[in-house]
Amino acid sequence: MNNLLSIITFLPAIAALILALFLRGDNEAAQRNAKWVALAATLLTFLLSIFVITGFDPSNTGFQFVEEKDWILGLKYKMGVDGISVLFVMLTTFLMPITIGACWTVTHRVKEYMIAFLLLETLMLGVFCALDLVLFYLFFEGGLIPMFLIIGIWGGKNRIYASFKFFLYTFLGSVLMLVAMVGMYIDAGTTDIPTLLNHQFASGTMNLFGFQIIGGLQTLMWLAFFASFAVKMPMWPVHTWLPDAHVQAPTAGSVILAAILLKMGGYGFLRFSLPMFPVASDLMAPLVLWMSAIAIVYTSLVAMVQEDMKKLIAYSSVAHMGYVTMGIFAANQQGVDGAIFQMISHGFVSGALFLCVGVIYDRMHTREIDAYGGLVNRMPAYALIFMLFTMANVGLPGTSGFVGEFLTLMGIFQVNTWVAVVATSGVIFSACYALWLYRRVVFGELIKESLKSITDMDRRERALFAPLVVMTLLLGVYPSLITDMIGPSVENLVSNYHTAVLEQAPAAVQVATQH
Repeated sequence: MNNLLSIITFLPAIAALILALFLRGDNEAAQRNAKWVALAATLLTFLLSIFVITGFDPSNTGFQFVEEKDWILGLKYKMGVDGISVLFVMLTTFLMPITIGACWTVTHRVKEYMIAFLLLETLMLGVFCALDLVLFYLFFEGGLIPMFLIIGIWGGKNRIYASFKFFLYTFLGSVLMLVAMVGMYIDAGTTDIPTLLNHQFASGTMNLFGFQIIGGLQTLMWLAFFASFAVKMPMWPVHTWLPDAHVQAPTAGSVILAAILLKMGGYGFLRFSLPMFPVASDLMAPLVLWMSAIAIVYTSLVAMVQEDMKKLIAYSSVAHMGYVTMGIFAANQQGVDGAIFQMISHGFVSGALFLCVGVIYDRMHTREIDAYGGLVNRMPAYALIFMLFTMANVGLPGTSGFVGEFLTLMGIFQVNTWVAVVATSGVIFSACYALWLYRRVVFGELIKESLKSITDMDRRERALFAPLVVMTLLLGVYPSLITDMIGPSVENLVSNYHTAVLEQAPAAVQVATQH
């Protein structure tokens, strides 16, 4: 099928259009129909995406399922996937039906809620499939709008503050990326991403306003892209929008934010920073490694003192994304493999943890840790599920969380031993805050009167967790499902990166890196 990626990408948007045009009213029947249409659309999108993964050839390191059409103003509409992006497409289509299932208890403006999520899926898929700079930017920035509305309309008490903070942080970072994209077009004469991957941007020392810029144009462009992707990840110290956004977002919004939207930053580093600006990436790698190590330790310590469950898991996400950026800028096979594996694993695990919070929030309408305790006495199935994902979050061997962290630390150890030592301490800290949270919420005596009538998970909730449990355990014991898929593409990326650094780095850069 020639247009398979376009069909997968725009099918949710078509479903959103159908809901907008043909569904009337806000009664119970209309709400139910909106949910079923959204669920059917996301399930169909997932089923179609299976044809992509089964028809994908991992040994081919180029882009596959490529579609190219003339667009507007001389620009081209170009889509395709490689061994890295195909997994993010699968992660997105896999999680969206689960996310829609988590919306089943929503009763406020349901049609608009479903439309927002369907449009968000189209825009997220577009980011991972776009092979043109302009197309990538439109999808990348467009995703802000549905999430801004999801937080701002269906969020908590401080939703307006959180939604504007989320929007402004991520938008301002991306403005610099847009300026860099214009510069790339002027320098290379094209917006075609596969062509840009083979284009050498100037990397000699340049003078800018009296300052000597080592790495020249590459360094300036790298910094502009870094501003956007670092906020999106989010990296320390531009991470402060994330806890607020998570706390105020509805459960389904938190799941998508943690599981997929954060991964766009890591994907951007892999698609743009390393292959297009190798000299600048090599120059800036020590800075990124130490920023990541600080993020792991600092946000883990902050997580330990949180009283809100969502905020604790949000800070945990920042810490885990620290491993991702470390692995990427270690720029070796184990590091990049580990970073991608960690992103996929984190999608399942963090999404499940936010669903776990949602299960008890729907019953008690509070996320305060002190409001709970002894839930194992009334909710044994919930306690078991929560324990599994807590252990996966800690990185217990046998779960997907272990593989990503282990590979990443192996990769970074080859590059910088001290960064590896600091980052490894994050594994201990994660055990502290995760097990402390679990102990206070699940174990102990059931002494609070309000909890004595709480009910265990129903069939819908168990069905939502089932695929996440399967993937977390399957990837924990059979990680080659991921590593075999990404291996050749990562090997090609790393090989080209190191070759480009040696060929393009002028004497000034080599001297700077030695010191």
